[in-house]
Amino acid sequence: MAKRLYGIRGAVCCENTETSILNAVEDVCWHILQNNSLTAQDIVSIQFTITADLDELNPAAALRKSKCGEIVKDTALFCSAEPFVKGSLSHVVRLLVTAYMEDGAKPVHCYTGGAEVLRPDFASAKHS
Repeated sequence: MAKRLYGIRGAVCCENTETSILNAVEDVCWHILQNNSLTAQDIVSIQFTITADLDELNPAAALRKSKCGEIVKDTALFCSAEPFVKGSLSHVVRLLVTAYMEDGAKPVHCYTGGAEVLRPDFASAKHS
């Protein structure tokens, strides 16, 4: 079966500590990798955004230090600031994983740790 490029979204809320950011990024990325059966060869890049109130650890650095680090060691990672919008949710790391999956696959997005309010339609998916 042919593969095509997909964008898999996720978000997680965390506290502004190195440990909290590392654990949150590790958790959301691990769920995305597992729930979409992604291998290192499938992943093209991962783009992160963070809200301005998270400044203790870059999520890309956190991912490289996490249990997913070996899987993404050759993956292009990029982080940028989330645009400020009045009334938006704080303490959020968002990510977009660009990866090849079987054509016709249904990507499983992952919103956890309080970020479920951003996309309740995606948050209802099981996160094993």
